[in-house]
Amino acid sequence: MAHTGRSAAAKLSLAVACVVLAASGCKVGPDFRRPESPVAEHWIGEPPGTTAEPTDTANWWRLFNDATMNGLIDTAFHNNLSLQVAAARILQAQAQLNVEIGELFPQQQVLAGGVQYERQSQATLLLPGLNPDLDTSQFGVSASWELDFWGKYRRAIESDRAAMLASVAAYDSGLVSLTAGVASTYLNIRVLQQRIEVVEENLKTQQEGLRIASAQFEAGETSQLDVEQAQTQLAQTRSQIPGLQNSLRADEDSLAVLLGVTPDTIDSLIGASANIPVAPTEAATGMPKDLLRRRPDVRQAELTAAAQSAGIGVAKANLFPAFSLTGSFGFVGTTLHGGSISDLFNWDNRASAYGASFVWPIFNYGRIVNSIRVQDAVFQQAVLNYQNTVLQAQQEVEDARAAFAAAQATLAALSDAAGSARRTTQLAIVRYKEGASDYTTVLTALQLELQIEDGLATARGSVPLALVSVYRALGGGWQLREGEQLLPASIRKEMHQRTYWGRMPDSAPELPVTEESAAPQRRDSNAH
Repeated sequence: MAHTGRSAAAKLSLAVACVVLAASGCKVGPDFRRPESPVAEHWIGEPPGTTAEPTDTANWWRLFNDATMNGLIDTAFHNNLSLQVAAARILQAQAQLNVEIGELFPQQQVLAGGVQYERQSQATLLLPGLNPDLDTSQFGVSASWELDFWGKYRRAIESDRAAMLASVAAYDSGLVSLTAGVASTYLNIRVLQQRIEVVEENLKTQQEGLRIASAQFEAGETSQLDVEQAQTQLAQTRSQIPGLQNSLRADEDSLAVLLGVTPDTIDSLIGASANIPVAPTEAATGMPKDLLRRRPDVRQAELTAAAQSAGIGVAKANLFPAFSLTGSFGFVGTTLHGGSISDLFNWDNRASAYGASFVWPIFNYGRIVNSIRVQDAVFQQAVLNYQNTVLQAQQEVEDARAAFAAAQATLAALSDAAGSARRTTQLAIVRYKEGASDYTTVLTALQLELQIEDGLATARGSVPLALVSVYRALGGGWQLREGEQLLPASIRKEMHQRTYWGRMPDSAPELPVTEESAAPQRRDSNAH
């Protein structure tokens, strides 16, 4: 009995030693580091060494001081369905991470039991007189554990953790696009409303011109040509309104989708026609390197590369032998030799087995090596995509900054031109009344005034639209989710009714807020 105890103790010590070795074993494959990428020292037109932080990129839309815009963006954050899809993907990625974490524990764990009846012929019995009816029962547990000597499972956890964080960055990127999309669509609606007002105001002037031309014709001072020209211009101008109204309706319908509401509710949300929000005169500033912190799509590209880097280690681990521990313990009851299945849990009926093994696929070397090459090539693609994303981010900011400056210059010029055009029209009408010029002069003045006034309305919208593009390119707006749950309470309730979720990791305490949060997160309590 003492020998048996020492033997069991030795085997237990061996198992513990294997576990310790597995826990402290190496991890094959590369350790991920952020790839180098070309980043400009300063923006074009800014003096080198500029270090000013950008102005409130988190809530940039509040710079327009438009309560309606603020309310629309808040509604979109809580209702947009595409954003909620991205939130559900975060839950999916977190659950997948927890599945992978579970691989660190015994991969196969079985609790099994059964009862079997068997009748044997007397000819097959070894001894005469034995009961041909044989009942057996068994109950026990078994487990199989592949030890993580080479870091295969730990690398897989790294990969899934990076993928989970990438899903958070994808959500943030969607939120950046959503806030900018709502603001841009709202601004387009205000621009179209003002353009319609410009046409309607110009129609009033043209109607006055038609009245004057008709009066002059009836007085015999002009020909009918003036009247026809005035009527033609009036009808042509009036024909522009349906197209503008159709564009307005289309933008309102697009806004409804962004807000997650039906189109018939938009009018009540945006209210009557209002002035185009005025943009600040200065765009956000800062250093290009700040893009690596602000833009979620850059973080997403980096995390995607990190996930793929860990995948190389998972593939490389297959080059080495896999060590496993197996064991089982249970009870067996039988009616053989006068026994009874009711004695199943009698200690003397216990049965156990344990052992260790290894598997080394040495004849699959070529396939394994090529699978590693596949993973390495995919990783290189991810690195190049990250570097390209950084370059594209800088391009988008430079383009948006240039568009903002150009829109401001255009607005200033058109403001001066609009004043001159209105005065020109007034003078042309006066001269026509006095007979000093023909109606062609009035016609030309009216056409030019409408063109400039319409351009002015468009330019008034181009400035804030360009500023929206600047903040979108800078990656502002994703911070809106901080302190908020990403899925509505109704959806969370439905998911909890279908499936036990524990504490859903989609709220502020669970999700990272900067790229520094890409460090390993705590293990979820539901992982195992």
